[in-house]
Amino acid sequence: MTNIFTRIKESISADLHQLLDDKEQKNPITALNHYLRQAEQQKLKVKKLLERQYKLKEKFTTEFHQAQDHANKRLKQANIAKAAEEQELHDFAMREYEEYHLRAERVGQAREETVEQIDQLESKYKEMDHKIKDMHLKRMELMGRENVARANEQMNHILKDSADHPFSKFSELEQFIENLENKVNQAYYHSTFDHKIAQLEKKLQTENKSM
Repeated sequence: MTNIFTRIKESISADLHQLLDDKEQKNPITALNHYLRQAEQQKLKVKKLLERQYKLKEKFTTEFHQAQDHANKRLKQANIAKAAEEQELHDFAMREYEEYHLRAERVGQAREETVEQIDQLESKYKEMDHKIKDMHLKRMELMGRENVARANEQMNHILKDSADHPFSKFSELEQFIENLENKVNQAYYHSTFDHKIAQLEKKLQTENKSM
C-alpha cells in the first residue's frame, strides 16, 4: 500500500508535465480542471484505503488482547493443574497457552507493522493533499494570466483595427446619422406642407376682405 502514493505522485507529475508541454492544447485550463478532478478522485480513493487500514489496526488490537487474555488464562489453569498434580490437564493447558501466546506475538507484530504503515501513509497523504492544493492555486494563477492574455489580445485587435482604419468606422456612422436626419427632415417638411399652404390661403383671404 505504501507504493500506491509513489505511483500516484509519479502519475500526477508525468501527467502535469505532459499537459504543460503540449503546445497544441486548445484550452489548457479546461484540461487542467479535468486533470485536477482526477487527482481529487485518486486522493479520495487513498483516503478510503487509509480508513480501511485504521479498521485493520482496530481488528489487530482486538485480536491481540483476546489472544493475550486466553494465554494468561491457560497459564493460570496450567499452574492450578500442576499444583493439583493433574498432568493431563496441565499438558493440555500448556499447549493451549503456547498457541495463544504465539498468536498474541504474531498479531502484536502485525499490529505494530500496521501502525507504522499508517504513520507512513498519513505522512504521504498529507504531502499529496498539499500538492493538490498547490496545483489548485497554480490553476488560479494560470487562469488569471490567461484572462490578462486574452484581454490584451482583444484590445490589441481593436487597437490594430483603429490604427489601420482610424476614422472609417466613425465616418460610416456619421454618414448614416446624416442620411437619417435628412430623411426625418424631409418627412417632416412633407407632413407640414399642406398645413402651411392652408394657413397662407386663409391669411390671404383675410387680407382681401379687409381691403
